[in-house]
Amino acid sequence: MSCWQTQLLAALGAALALGACSEDRRPAETVDGDPERGRVVYLAQCLVCHGSDPARDGPVGPAVKGASRELLEARVVRGTYPPGYAPKRPTAVMQPMPDVAPSIGDLAAYLR
Repeated sequence: MSCWQTQLLAALGAALALGACSEDRRPAETVDGDPERGRVVYLAQCLVCHGSDPARDGPVGPAVKGASRELLEARVVRGTYPPGYAPKRPTAVMQPMPDVAPSIGDLAAYLR
């Protein structure tokens, strides 16, 4: 394993550990998310394909900076696109991640 792969795995491990240690005490009706929690979600779930800078295309996935909550819910949770949305890349590589659903608001806040 190369040095950069080891560093990437260490960063992902730390992000997962931070996410697992936190407890969401916000009311369910909270509309806005927490950008810092969203950053942790991004590092744990999105970084490998979309890259470290969400404003730039990643090695596999396109730039996601500014993605709407509607798009994130459709694409990340269900593996679909919102009605009328034209995908940036015509691929089916990204699989649905329904376990991320509770953090979509946080992820959207981070990507704003």
